Amino acid sequence: MPYTKVAVPAGEMITASSGKLHVPSRPIVPFIEGDGTGPDIWAASVRVINAAVAQAYDNQRHIEWMEVYAGQKCFDRFGTWLLDETVTAFREFKVGIKGPLTTPIGGGIRSLNVELRKQLDLYVCLRPVRYFPGVPSPVKRPEDVDMVIFRENTEDIYTGIDLEQGSDSNIKFKALLQQHLPQEYSKIRFPDTSGFGVKPISRQGTERLVRAAIRYALDNRRNSVTFAHKGNIMKYTEGAFRTWGYALAEREFSGRVYTWDQWENTKATKGEDAANAEQKSALAAGKIIVKDVIADIVFQQTITRAREFDVIATMNLNGDYLSDALAAQVGGIGIAPGGNINYETGHAVFEATHGTAPKYAGLDRVNPGSVILSGEMMLRYMGWKEAADLIIRGVEGAVAAGTVTYDFARMLPGSKEVKCSEFGDAVIRAMTEREAVLALVHAEVAKPPARKPAKRTASAAKRKPAKRTASAAKRKPAKRTKAAQKARPAAKGRVRAKPAAKSARPARSTTRPSARSAARGKANKRRARR
Repeated sequence: MPYTKVAVPAGEMITASSGKLHVPSRPIVPFIEGDGTGPDIWAASVRVINAAVAQAYDNQRHIEWMEVYAGQKCFDRFGTWLLDETVTAFREFKVGIKGPLTTPIGGGIRSLNVELRKQLDLYVCLRPVRYFPGVPSPVKRPEDVDMVIFRENTEDIYTGIDLEQGSDSNIKFKALLQQHLPQEYSKIRFPDTSGFGVKPISRQGTERLVRAAIRYALDNRRNSVTFAHKGNIMKYTEGAFRTWGYALAEREFSGRVYTWDQWENTKATKGEDAANAEQKSALAAGKIIVKDVIADIVFQQTITRAREFDVIATMNLNGDYLSDALAAQVGGIGIAPGGNINYETGHAVFEATHGTAPKYAGLDRVNPGSVILSGEMMLRYMGWKEAADLIIRGVEGAVAAGTVTYDFARMLPGSKEVKCSEFGDAVIRAMTEREAVLALVHAEVAKPPARKPAKRTASAAKRKPAKRTASAAKRKPAKRTKAAQKARPAAKGRVRAKPAAKSARPARSTTRPSARSAARGKANKRRARR
């Protein structure tokens, strides 16, 4: 279509057929600069992305950037928050990237992020969460966190059926519920002052998300896919997500996965030993495990047992909470990337996962890591893996050298605080300084050599110990008071506890721990009563 408000650069379109992208050497890629700190972040990020592409392909490939508009900049220039041409450009050119966008809380415009996802049917929100050595973390073993979240992007309460208390739509909905479903209506504690939201979860939406998650796990040699849900309470929405997910896995990937549903069925018919043997055989054959966990428990276990999780598939709201919670373990959303993808049509928009931070706008201060790493995701999605690898190398090197923005510098003693633009420069330098970067990384993790005891000098060796004086020799030890004698427990009653033996780092778990299955079942029943 002809564009009247945005300029189309010289280049070629990315196309897709049968779910596979075809990327030319000079692809046109739409981008939204973003609001608030967006311009600072984008300026640093685009230089990193361009440098990685130029270096990886010896200047034989190049991205032709096409600016499109949404958010505050769009409103100021065109009087609308989202241009139709912006949506058309993302649809026509397939792959794009954007910075953070302004969305007022409460009344006003609808979330621009949600609107783009819905209009382009970007049903997967892909959030990889990994640790870069040297990044400050609130947990003891952030290196154990290596997970990929597949968050369903178009359903759940994000559908937007949210009926304000006292509104006409609320009153009509309440009357409909009262008339046709009186038993359900009676469960509402305060109906006259309630707002109502609708939470649709469909079989089709579940299946395409789970299909994408399992394919990703297989293609990237991951060990497991976990469904995170609250099906013990919301049985016909989140519980159905779990049921439909297992059915899809067994129907379409039967030769390549083993599910906990299969384990439960075998246990019920043949016993637990047979179920364990069946699972062991599946693992030996290279199958991935498909399992599930209650949503509230996943927040605990991804901290206490992070190595047991790999790919996580979940619904919209759970995924929103979980992806940000996991990001906190590895440095925060300032360095967390994200992508919104339709694996069937090939459309994808990669994005910053943080907000606009308007108080830092124009200060060249904030961390551009989220957009830089979202650019890495975009390049990898396009099949330009060599350029993507260079960005990972660059970020690792910059952080290992202690060259970081203020958010990390305040938590890293001895680090060098740099500007947003300077961090981009540091990433570009680290792409080429491979040996220097590796040396820094090894120096960071290496233990300092054990200190040798100082040798005694000759004069010290000849020195004799001082003799006690006659008065000191005659002095008797002070008597303990009766209160002190009573306070001290008898020697026979004191037992010194032995220190616990240090265990080796456990391997990432993929099996169902049968010894705990009965206890877990009881715990789940207790949680179901909540």
